[in-house]
Amino acid sequence: MPLAGMPLLEHALRAVLACPGVAEAVLVVPTTHCEQAERVSADVCRALGSHTTVTVTSGGTQRGDSVAAGLGALTDEVDVVLVHDAARCLTPVDVFTRVIAAVAAGAVAVVPGTPVVDTVKQVDEDGFVVATPDRSALRAVQTPQGFRRDVIERAHAQSSDATDDAGLVERLGERVLVVEGDPRALKVTTPGDLQAAARLLDATAH
Repeated sequence: MPLAGMPLLEHALRAVLACPGVAEAVLVVPTTHCEQAERVSADVCRALGSHTTVTVTSGGTQRGDSVAAGLGALTDEVDVVLVHDAARCLTPVDVFTRVIAAVAAGAVAVVPGTPVVDTVKQVDEDGFVVATPDRSALRAVQTPQGFRRDVIERAHAQSSDATDDAGLVERLGERVLVVEGDPRALKVTTPGDLQAAARLLDATAH
């Protein structure tokens, strides 16, 4: 999917490779897109003059399968893992840096998040409100999510059924730290999101 004439993956990879704390990157993509991803990664590395190792591997049918495939493609030297959605292609480098620094400081799992501005209602199966959480304590989480490698591997060994990897770590009884996210790390999933991302790019350019 193009954004300002560039695939979303290219935008995302540029931010990843611009982060000095990233030693290697694994692109987990559908089997049908592996060759395209390899071309994109080669173009980005050449444009940035990056010597970071970038590996392309096939994903699975579910998110958990794809993350497990990415973990399996990492070298033994990696002890801190970031899991990032290419759909959050405009995530600034400083978000990556904050997540990495928090794991390095001792947190076993770290997610970036932004305050929730809307009132959120919890409803039952019939649609009736059963609770109104205090929104001051709520965060909308983003990626990259960072983990100590042994913790994320242990979490995936137990289960891969979660909307995000931090949820799997929570099931282990481990604490997940939330650091400051960024509004630019929006997830591009609809045509409207693509238009919003284009506006963000245009605003940044000016």
